Formats: sequence, structure tokens, C-alpha cells
Amino acid sequence: MGFLSNLFGGGNNTPAASGPHIDTSGIKIHPSVDNGVRPGSDSFTGGTIQCNCATDKVEVTIGAQTAHNHICGCTKCWKPEGADFSQIAVVGRDHVSVTAHPEKLHIVDESAAIQRHACKTCGAHMYGRIESTDHPFHGLDFVHTELSDQSGWSSAEFAAFVSSAIEGGVSPDKMDKVRARLKELGLEPYDALSPPLMDAIATATAKAKGVLA
Repeated sequence: MGFLSNLFGGGNNTPAASGPHIDTSGIKIHPSVDNGVRPGSDSFTGGTIQCNCATDKVEVTIGAQTAHNHICGCTKCWKPEGADFSQIAVVGRDHVSVTAHPEKLHIVDESAAIQRHACKTCGAHMYGRIESTDHPFHGLDFVHTELSDQSGWSSAEFAAFVSSAIEGGVSPDKMDKVRARLKELGLEPYDALSPPLMDAIATATAKAKGVLA
């Protein structure tokens, strides 16, 4: 957690100031937050996630607390069936190891910046890894803590790439309600990543160009 905090700073769960009331009844985001965002635990030090297969489950052990857990509307991240958004967090790649049935894993899209390792049988994404050392987020893996039966993982903090949910099939007419529901949950909606993560990308780019030391 220290590495992630030093790199990006802390998250913010504070809801934005309320505007005109929008009826959000019936709006579903993701099963992990639809009934409220579960708090994380400062003493949590990691656990395991498993794929959705009935038997011979792929297991990934994560030996640290995650950070920047968030809701994502992009079409690349894995979502549970029926959900319009995914939930994903980051952790140092040195804390991630496959501890059961690695033979069932494959990379969904080898051309993507994030190499998403998924179960070939059930399709669940187990971890996403960035191999390019030039990428600002190299050294971090992306994981879906909803695949764990342990509690204490870092809580969702914000919603990213919200407008991209339209590309996944969400009606544009529904987006005002979606954003209002996210704010009700304390998940500030962004159409990119959160400001600390966008600042991290810009900082890495500036250093690569020699603009910053």
C-alpha cells in the first residue's frame, strides 16, 4: 500500500455537492456497490481471488492491500453478467502470484497495454499486467477483488470512464441517472481516470520528455 500511496496519493470518497434531484430508482451499477460501498480495512494485508468455475478454480494470491479500487465503464474490463460497470483495483505486481491452475489462463488481447489474464473456461479476468517499462503504470497489476470471499479489501473510491458505458450498451438517455446514482454512492464519476491517476500519467510523460527532472 505504501508504494501505491507514494506514487498516487490517497483516494477520496467524499460525494460531490448535490444538485437537482434525479430519481435513481432501478439504476444498477455493480453488485459490489449497488447496496452501498463496503469499507476497506487498514489492517488488511491481502488474500486470494478465484475464478467463477465450479471446479478446478484458477486462484491468484495477492499479498498486499489494493489501492485505487474503482468502478469502470470501459469495454475492456471484465464485468459480472448483467452489470454495466466493472470494479477493479491496483496492487504492486510483485505481490501477485498464480497459486492454482495457471494452465487455464490466457491473455485476452495481447495487443492491449494491459495484458488481461483470464480463465479460458469461465472468462473471469484474474489479473491485468503491464509489460511495457515505458508505461506510467508499469509495476502495477489490475485485479478484481470481488472474486475474493475475504472482506477488508480497499473500498471503491470513484468511477472511471463513465461515458464509455454507452459503448457497452447503456442508453445515453440513462447516463444522467447513472452519474447521479454514482454520486449517491460517494463514487465521483469521471470520463477518464481520477485526478491523482491522470496526474501520475502526465508526470510520467513529462519526465520521459525531459520536461521534469
